[in-house]
Amino acid sequence: MKTDIKPGLTHTQIYETTAQMRATQLTADVFSTPAMIGLMEGTCVRLTAPYLDDGENTVGMHVDVYHLAPTKIGQSVTVTAEILEIEGNKIGYAVSAINDAGVKIGEGKHRRAVILPKQFADG
Repeated sequence: MKTDIKPGLTHTQIYETTAQMRATQLTADVFSTPAMIGLMEGTCVRLTAPYLDDGENTVGMHVDVYHLAPTKIGQSVTVTAEILEIEGNKIGYAVSAINDAGVKIGEGKHRRAVILPKQFADG
């Protein structure tokens, strides 16, 4: 990890919800919790990537997220990730999501570990 990674860094990204992100157990076309969490994790990955050394990557370790409100498929969702803490190779984030109607639809915390994929795959 590069030395300029620090708490307070943020990344925000806008995503369009698609049919593949639908809560399939419902008859209504609404955005699913797993899809929202996936976007939150992806935003954390994009926030961290510029601060990794060659050959490093991150893997998710923990997710604690609340899905607060529904969003219809086709709406856009803005996800923000902020680095809260760095402890060794572990990074803690705050994550939030707001739909295009300005409604906060999700918030929580996420943790990732910085790894060397080759060593990780070797067990």
